[in-house]
Amino acid sequence: MDDHRAKVPVSGRVLSGRRRAHDAARRPIRIVAQRRTWTPDLAELWDSRELLYFLVWRDLKVRYKQTALGAAWAIIQPLVTMVVLSVVFGGLAGVPSDGVPYPVFALSALVPWTFFAQGISGATNSLVGSQNVLKKVYFPRILIPVAVVLSGLADFALAFLVLLGMMPFFGIVPTVSVLWAIPALLLALATCIGVGVGLAALNVRYRDIGYMVPFLLQVWLFATPVAYPSSLFPEPWRTLYSLNPMVGVVEGFRWALLGVDNGAPRALLIGAVVSLAVLVTGAYYFGRNEGTFADVA
Repeated sequence: MDDHRAKVPVSGRVLSGRRRAHDAARRPIRIVAQRRTWTPDLAELWDSRELLYFLVWRDLKVRYKQTALGAAWAIIQPLVTMVVLSVVFGGLAGVPSDGVPYPVFALSALVPWTFFAQGISGATNSLVGSQNVLKKVYFPRILIPVAVVLSGLADFALAFLVLLGMMPFFGIVPTVSVLWAIPALLLALATCIGVGVGLAALNVRYRDIGYMVPFLLQVWLFATPVAYPSSLFPEPWRTLYSLNPMVGVVEGFRWALLGVDNGAPRALLIGAVVSLAVLVTGAYYFGRNEGTFADVA
């Protein structure tokens, strides 16, 4: 008697399912485990560069979503602050401005300061605001606060262009020395990332940090020569004052754009050393606590 079971056709769906199972068995299995080191894995960060681009683009789209003025806020905020400082400090208080018109003097500092302050505020709350993602999928957590800081470069570019367009109105023509603003911007970026990732990790565990940051930024603003020149400080106090990395950033911008040299090269160098220490410390603390973010957030 013939075996009819051998003549029963096997459906394509069954074959397809077996083929997928066979292919899945041949694929390499990647096991994701918590890193035992407290420093970022540079190779892992490089492999995640496309994810970083996506996070930056997401932050750019969300930042001014459903706003009437949109990206114009990147210009309005420093301009309004410049007007207030010009009236209060430049007009009423008579604060010197190193021989340049006070509005340009103030705006040249407000453009990098606004980028720095917004980057710190956004990075601090970035992990808490992404807690749903942290609990569902693994990726280098440090990308979240770094993406927030990098997305602020778009606002910085808009405000910087307004500053360059405003300078000829006050009789100041930008020269090739404007390229010296690049090291100052890199210093602001490194400081912002270092402080931002550290505060982001702290804010996951202690939510008081989110309330403390606005006060910290107010104090930091007055500890930075935004409304006044650092030439008011005699030596050796000016060197000690330069331990604030934002002093080098502000004086670097004024040196590059306005030709005002209040020891800007030295302030940039001192600020770079301090910023590097801040960046390493922030990354160290972040890496040490990264494994607990999904549980605590």
